[in-house]
Amino acid sequence: MTALVAALVAPVAGVLLYVWLHNRPRTMKLVDTIVFVALPLLVASQVLPHVWRERQITPLLAVIAGVGVLYLMEKISHRLARRTDDLAILLGVASMVLHALLEGGALMPATVNAPFAFAVILHRVAVGLLIWWLLEPRHGVVAAAGGVGAILAATAIGFGAGTEILPDGHAAIELYQAFVAGSLLHVVFHQGRRDHSHD
Repeated sequence: MTALVAALVAPVAGVLLYVWLHNRPRTMKLVDTIVFVALPLLVASQVLPHVWRERQITPLLAVIAGVGVLYLMEKISHRLARRTDDLAILLGVASMVLHALLEGGALMPATVNAPFAFAVILHRVAVGLLIWWLLEPRHGVVAAAGGVGAILAATAIGFGAGTEILPDGHAAIELYQAFVAGSLLHVVFHQGRRDHSHD
């Protein structure tokens, strides 16, 4: 139960970290730097273990495809750029919610250990900060709070369902999350720089 409480508090801590740093003129660019570093690390932590363990390059190709598809769509039509970024953000938050659901199931006292719990808490701080960074400037506080709330709700539901919610074979889920991760990388490093201009 302690791991669950910590996992629920962590995304909120990420939001508070964002607000605290963002409301200080000298640290506004630090928030952007944190996101530009945290997202690639999150993507790497989700994709690279599967590439190494399964000796398959497919998840890495899915990340590249996620970046490339949005890039091509924006090159075809600049009018689609805003919509493709919003779609990528929506898919990205949905992917994080799915991940939180599965993670909640893995937080059962019988299966969780200290290193796993610490890793979950640490990356969830980054998830909360990232969701707020992506949603609040474009869609406001309500949408951003809804995104973080969805993470918390999915975690609690996953924990309530237990390990039964964990899939036996989840290659399709891994590829979906890798593709979405790539699209989020595009949004953060392309449109995110415009949404968070501090000039």
